[in-house]
Amino acid sequence: MQIFPKTLNILPVVLALVTFVAGGAVTGIVWYYLSPANLQVGYTPRQPLPYSHRMHAGQLGMDCRYCHANVERSGEALIPPTQSCMGCHSMIKAQSPRLRLVRESWATGKPIEWVRVHKLPDHAYFNHSVHLNGGVGCSTCHGRIDQMEVVSVAQPMSMSWCIECHRNPGPSLRPHDQLTNMAWVQTATPEAVQALAANVHPPENCSGCHR
Repeated sequence: MQIFPKTLNILPVVLALVTFVAGGAVTGIVWYYLSPANLQVGYTPRQPLPYSHRMHAGQLGMDCRYCHANVERSGEALIPPTQSCMGCHSMIKAQSPRLRLVRESWATGKPIEWVRVHKLPDHAYFNHSVHLNGGVGCSTCHGRIDQMEVVSVAQPMSMSWCIECHRNPGPSLRPHDQLTNMAWVQTATPEAVQALAANVHPPENCSGCHR
């Protein structure tokens, strides 16, 4: 006596198909929504005191290197010391309530605890000076800082994002006198772009960034 109908013979196939489709959907959702582009881009930490990059770098036109000194010679971008702030604010808005922490830091010698915005994992090696000397401008990785009231992450800074540039660096390169020009756009011909990249050979192997 047959208890189950013959149509149940296709049940394992249906279950396997549903599992495959559901697994693929879950993998796709996790792959996309848990990627650096969604988890990192837009990160805007609260800083210990209000500082407007839009005003300083944008309206006043201050060069990035005034505060982030030595980026062309150092592996890391310097977080500005209080001395850099007081270079101007010992005379400009010297008694502003918004600058109370700056004055206290200057008087006590205790540094302001700025919150780092762009962070790379410890297993990733990155050298600021190499990229700047190679012709990569500030806005390429950090976005239009001159338009940000509070700095946020503009690019995912993921391995795939970095390696994409390493494989084809030409479009990301610019003349050295335009490195800190936030409004600079690439207008060169494809031949000129390739000429810029002729002497730049970024590593594409694992040991280039994981040392």
